[in-house]
Amino acid sequence: MEVFVEKFADLKILRYKLNAFEKLSLQQKKYIYFLSMAARCGRDILWDQNNQYNLKVRKLLETVYKTYSGKRNQDIFKDFEIYLKRIWFSNGIHHHYSMDKIIPGFSKSDLLGFIEQSDLYSVTYKNEIDDLVDVITNPEREAKRVSLDSEKDLLDQSSMNYYNGVSQYEAESFYAEKRKEFSEKAPSFGLNSQLVKEEGILSELVWRIDGTYGKAIEQIVFYLEKAIPFAENALQKKTIEILVEYYKTGDLKLFDDYSIAWVKELEGNVDFINGFIEVYGDPLGIKGSWESIVNYKDHEATKRAVTLSENAGWFEAHSPVNDDFKKEEVKGVSAKVINVAMLGGDCHPYTPIGINLPNSEWIREEYGSKSVTIENITKAYFDDSLRNGMLEEFAASKPEIDRAKKHGYLAGNLHTDLHECLGHGSGRMKAGVSPEDLKNYYSTIEETRADLFALYYILDEKMIELGLVPSLKTGMAEYDAYIRNGLISQLTRIEPGKDIEESHMRNRQLIAGWAYEKGRENKVIEFFKQSGKTFIKVNDYGSLRNLFGELLSEIQRIKSEGDYKAAKEIVETYGVKVDNKLHVEVLARFKKLDIAPYSGFLNPEFNLIKDDHGEVVDVCVEYADDFAKQMMDYSERFGFLQP
Repeated sequence: MEVFVEKFADLKILRYKLNAFEKLSLQQKKYIYFLSMAARCGRDILWDQNNQYNLKVRKLLETVYKTYSGKRNQDIFKDFEIYLKRIWFSNGIHHHYSMDKIIPGFSKSDLLGFIEQSDLYSVTYKNEIDDLVDVITNPEREAKRVSLDSEKDLLDQSSMNYYNGVSQYEAESFYAEKRKEFSEKAPSFGLNSQLVKEEGILSELVWRIDGTYGKAIEQIVFYLEKAIPFAENALQKKTIEILVEYYKTGDLKLFDDYSIAWVKELEGNVDFINGFIEVYGDPLGIKGSWESIVNYKDHEATKRAVTLSENAGWFEAHSPVNDDFKKEEVKGVSAKVINVAMLGGDCHPYTPIGINLPNSEWIREEYGSKSVTIENITKAYFDDSLRNGMLEEFAASKPEIDRAKKHGYLAGNLHTDLHECLGHGSGRMKAGVSPEDLKNYYSTIEETRADLFALYYILDEKMIELGLVPSLKTGMAEYDAYIRNGLISQLTRIEPGKDIEESHMRNRQLIAGWAYEKGRENKVIEFFKQSGKTFIKVNDYGSLRNLFGELLSEIQRIKSEGDYKAAKEIVETYGVKVDNKLHVEVLARFKKLDIAPYSGFLNPEFNLIKDDHGEVVDVCVEYADDFAKQMMDYSERFGFLQP
């Protein structure tokens, strides 16, 4: 199967393969089928969470795309099609990574012309069209989905749809007051609601089956209940039943119960995530975006992850952090390598390569966590990277290139294993400290902590002892790649003159930039020029590992103590600002490669094969090959919140 599908703007669309799907039992395939239906039913929820205008904008533009009677082969209409593809990719009018408003390649008058030559029979809000056209074409409106500029009110600057008429101070105070009732084991207050202010009174609109987003949640529940008879064991059934009850009531205590049951279920081959999970889309780190992943275990690759989880206690004990911030006992760190079968919500089209959940700190400390590396996604990325020329353009030497090609795939996957399984699962917070204490810096600090844990151990002799790597060259390849990406190649994702705002990118530059500065005197890491181009190389891998350990100790302290001032200082000093001269050079070099810096995926389709009596006898996979067709199909089949 060809991985690459198409490229437009700064994006490319790939496909992932469902390895060994045909070897699953019919029961497992049916389980995956119904979970995959549920995984797509919440798509509209995410669109609305991202911005209040998104669903109406999408409906208007898709109607034009479907009914436009003018000349479709003109460049200006092709610009319209590219814009529509971009907002499909980003689940709304803001770039999925930078959070900036996506500026269309056509004018207001062009758009009005497209609308005039289209049949708007299905658009029920025609009196709002002029305003929506302004939302689309006016760069000043809804300019930023998530702003992390801590010098201003974060909610006032951000146009995500988690709050309405509420200031940052009001929101933080509202949830701080709720948490006061709990000395420990507090639910994740605010995770599944919009906070609004009406007539001066703050209240929550809870996302549940008889409340906000009810029509979509009703369909999610429908397919979750369809999946229950095909679950592999009793605990899987119980997990879904609790999740269904949570969706019906909106009770966050039930979400904790679901998370505990989900963490405990380790026997099944098929697994899933479904719910309001990650808080990256909220500048305050409170509200959960809707997402879903359906997956099944890669048994051979899982041996690698199991080895790490079985030795989690050793890694925690030998971590370079202060003993006060280490777990006395490591509980329930389970790890596996998976093949994703379906992506939904905030995991589609752009998806993570690894996951560690649940996010609740008290559940993690008491019951542990589940960690996964998504093998068929990392394989698709790696296969695509070998042909795009990035490595040859930005690597410092031929030995570095050769090392990357030989060891890079294992190095990347092992980094993800360590990051998700042990990094996020390590350490403990002091009594009375919560993630909310770090406010808008929490996500960056947490990702920095997990990456540093992975970097510190990937060059440890323990990796060889456990049989995870053939030699330390695997760790060296990861150090090369991480420093190169953190200080040079990830700059290809930033527009000229802009700061870094996405949490993972801040985390990578923070680590690489801090290590460069601290090791500058001894040239642990070195910038150099060759043929007029800037490169960076690691001269001393052992010293770099020591620096990673030193920084890990400090980042863990910051999290454990909830030290907001220190978090702000280290992130703003090392993770935000860009060397403009280097940035211009990198963008020029990257442009010549003619590749897209961001990748997303088409989902497969599952077809039920029935016998003459209407009984399902198999579930077959069909690989999609048209991004626009899949997006239009999803809007038609899963558009439960269509305006």
